[in-house]
Amino acid sequence: MMRAAYYTEPGPAQAVLKVGEQPTPLPAPGEVLVRVRTSGVNPSDWKSRKFGFRTPTGQVTIPHSDGAGIIESVGAGVPAARVGERVWIWNGQWKRASGTAAEYIALPSTQAVTMPDSLDYAAGACLGIPALTALQAVRLANVGAGDTVLVAGGAGGVGHYAIQFAKFRNLRVLATVSTAEKAQHAQHAGADAVINYREEDVGARVRALTDGRGVDAILEVDLTANAKLIPDVLRPHGTVVVYGVGGADTTIPARWMLGSSASVKFFLIYDLTDADRTAVLAEINPLLQENRLKHEIGLRLPLSEVAVAHDTVENGSVIGHVVLDIADQ
Repeated sequence: MMRAAYYTEPGPAQAVLKVGEQPTPLPAPGEVLVRVRTSGVNPSDWKSRKFGFRTPTGQVTIPHSDGAGIIESVGAGVPAARVGERVWIWNGQWKRASGTAAEYIALPSTQAVTMPDSLDYAAGACLGIPALTALQAVRLANVGAGDTVLVAGGAGGVGHYAIQFAKFRNLRVLATVSTAEKAQHAQHAGADAVINYREEDVGARVRALTDGRGVDAILEVDLTANAKLIPDVLRPHGTVVVYGVGGADTTIPARWMLGSSASVKFFLIYDLTDADRTAVLAEINPLLQENRLKHEIGLRLPLSEVAVAHDTVENGSVIGHVVLDIADQ
């Protein structure tokens, strides 16, 4: 048996999340068994738990897609040499009941990516959703050196990484934030200019910063809230890359976008094609090896405080990633 966080019905974190004993999984053919050291908490985790997405009532669900740890054993077909590898995990709980908020997880070998020795476990637990989403968004923007991108929510987990990946491509980066503290956080990631959308006219500021031209691409965290800003900030023939929405339906400025030949690209990080997944992993691994990425851990808690971690992410009260320590480091 292993220690794990779990729930069997949707609802508030404090009411439904429990920590207790669950069966230790065994690696199936093609899988590895990872002893989890850290588990990353993402917005999708509290939303799935609270609203019951993909969670049949009565099913034991161990949350969280992201994590890091050490491969303890392997299933048939996986090289025995992988035992002992330090790895970070992606899609740990995608279309599966058992995620990384446990002492062990068994999952396909390809979803346990070798970590460089310089990368600590807490940082490894931030990569699967936030970093890979950021990198795929920058890739889909299809912009080149010298172009300008607007990162919506530049102080968020994805936004902070997106700023860095954009700067690695020699892009000019504008970022929207909601507080002075978040502005500093986005600047720390490398943003060339930050715009406090609660205090400034975003469209006017973007036009001023781009000599009236607009940005070449928007990396959008919430199309539902921000679609109305597109005509004020995007240049003709520009691209909006959408990785998040705040509601089931969104109204877009269709007439303006048609007249401007603008493009909108949606993607879900859990459901990348094999080619896209291979490409993002091939790009991020050297950056990790070279220790070029900044990983901002806002809060670390023990597994027993999983409900607090979920509420913290839901409330947005911490800048940086929220990580659970599953085992002694």
